[in-house]
Amino acid sequence: MRVLHTSDWHLGRAFHRVNMLTAQAEFIGHLVTTVRERDVDAVVVSGDVYDRAVPPLAAVELFDDALHRLAGLGVPTVMISGNHDSARRLGVGAGLIGRAGIHLRTEPSACGTPVVLADAFGDVAFYGLPYLEPALVKDAFAVQKAGHEAVLAAAMDQVRADLAARTPGTRSVVLAHAFVTGGEASDSERDITVGGVAAVPAGVFDGVDYVALGHLHGCQTITERVRYSGSPLAYSFSETDHRKSMWLVDLAADGSVTAERVDCPVPRPLARVRGTLEDLLADPALARHEDAWVEATLTDPVRPADPMARLAERFPHTLSLVFAPDRAPDDPAVSYARRLAGRSDQQIAEDFVAHVRGAGPDEPEQAVLREAFDAVRADEAVREVAR
Repeated sequence: MRVLHTSDWHLGRAFHRVNMLTAQAEFIGHLVTTVRERDVDAVVVSGDVYDRAVPPLAAVELFDDALHRLAGLGVPTVMISGNHDSARRLGVGAGLIGRAGIHLRTEPSACGTPVVLADAFGDVAFYGLPYLEPALVKDAFAVQKAGHEAVLAAAMDQVRADLAARTPGTRSVVLAHAFVTGGEASDSERDITVGGVAAVPAGVFDGVDYVALGHLHGCQTITERVRYSGSPLAYSFSETDHRKSMWLVDLAADGSVTAERVDCPVPRPLARVRGTLEDLLADPALARHEDAWVEATLTDPVRPADPMARLAERFPHTLSLVFAPDRAPDDPAVSYARRLAGRSDQQIAEDFVAHVRGAGPDEPEQAVLREAFDAVRADEAVREVAR
């Protein structure tokens, strides 16, 4: 069975105020063409179909168009909700849409109920594990601790139990939206840390033939059977070096896997340039970036006049301007933003405690801070679902 694995469409998302809907529509067209021309038997979309719980109308219309085009090909599609989606909204009409061969899996209670497809060698069971917010699903999965590993392990227990009851030789594919240990993150993914831990071990998914992951935006291989497709488009300059693609996965009769990357259309290349303003304007080596979307980091000791306008004369698609004078990290003139770069909310709070009282928090106090941040994030998830 040939499976096309994609994820993290983020329909409705902009890139530094640039509307990406046209590029997203081009990707959908490319997806449909790939399905038709490469004899794809099933499509899997591993979450974050939309960029936010209440997407703009234009994004909903594009999703509707994608559903109609996929259904028109007669190729079954399995989709799960991600942490950016409203599971309840995405799942509206799932039963009816399923009759057209588009299977939406947004309910945690259905993790152990697969979509079963067949080829010449027998059945393939597709299990959809939507994004599982630990604070919201821990009771449903009867786990003591609200953590990603605990709830995913419980969901996978249901998958393995169902698979064990099926005809021997039934092959299996799991869709999941999670941060798996070994994956490389970028700046455009929403933090899903719980209790100071974001990642889960790949071993959670043992016992199935292929795991189609979503959440991380870089295409990457955790193991030969556990892969991220990544997002089809870049959504931050941290993705400048990404090769955006989908996985074309062939699942053999014995459950063995071979995978090929299928490149996605690139609306415009990305470039990060760094130096003084005069150097950036004069350096002939940067000519290759003149048609790219550009993030420019200026290292001038004093902020130059009209930097964006001057940069735009050479790089008309400059979208981001960062000031980072070459100074020592402890220089008082270093910006607050630079001092916080790369630090988690927990670390920032602990630093504040140390600054105020002269000593950082002890272990019990660190636990209180973690619980507070987890409670706020869980509350935000609840309110987002309720909107």
